[in-house]
Amino acid sequence: MMVVSQKLYRTCLMAALSLAAFTSACNKKPISAPRETAHTEAPAPRPTITFQANPTSINKGDTTTLSWSTTNATQVAIAPEVGPVSAEGSTKVTPTDSATYTLTATGPGGSADASVRITIATVASVEPTDTDLSRDRIFKERVKDAYFDLDKADIRPDARTALAATAEVLRSYPDIKATIEGHCDERGSTEYNLGLGDRRATAVKNYLVSLGISADRLSTVSYGKEKPFCMEATEACYQQNRRGHFVRAN
Repeated sequence: MMVVSQKLYRTCLMAALSLAAFTSACNKKPISAPRETAHTEAPAPRPTITFQANPTSINKGDTTTLSWSTTNATQVAIAPEVGPVSAEGSTKVTPTDSATYTLTATGPGGSADASVRITIATVASVEPTDTDLSRDRIFKERVKDAYFDLDKADIRPDARTALAATAEVLRSYPDIKATIEGHCDERGSTEYNLGLGDRRATAVKNYLVSLGISADRLSTVSYGKEKPFCMEATEACYQQNRRGHFVRAN
């Protein structure tokens, strides 16, 4: 009888210990997996530009040196004439007339541009004459086109300088009338560029009117992308084609 009681006692004790261990395991809180921290990639920085010319005023036939440096750019180009260049460097140019050189830098963070104006010194002023040939020459040599940024019809600082010179010619020869042609580069649809060319020609006309030129001496027409000045698919050519161009109307 004593042997049976001891076996029963051991069996009950083992059952009690197993139940206690099971209850303790059930009461333990599950271990939460660590939360992953979200990482947001910082946006790529926008390109920066330093662009200058030395000297900025030269005699016709002389050269000047363009110098530049850029950061955060994968593509760099100078218009007109120069084309693609390295991220940092210098080059000599010999403009045949006063010109504005624009450096455009493009990278993962966007694009930026900067311009410098090279002025050809005037040797002697041209006196007005009554011959049509002389007026044609004066118009071609002294009337300056206005250039525009991509998809823009705003008058840039260099365009203001060019249009001030054009206004001076028109004031000196009050019988000369002009047609302002709006031109665009080849990108975009024909319809879009006709509208953009019209806005550019109108912006040029309005700026000349603000300088005192009578509106009835100026007419406008848009050619969009149909009459490019440069045929290459480069930024340098695109810049030459984005312009308000003057044609003598009488």
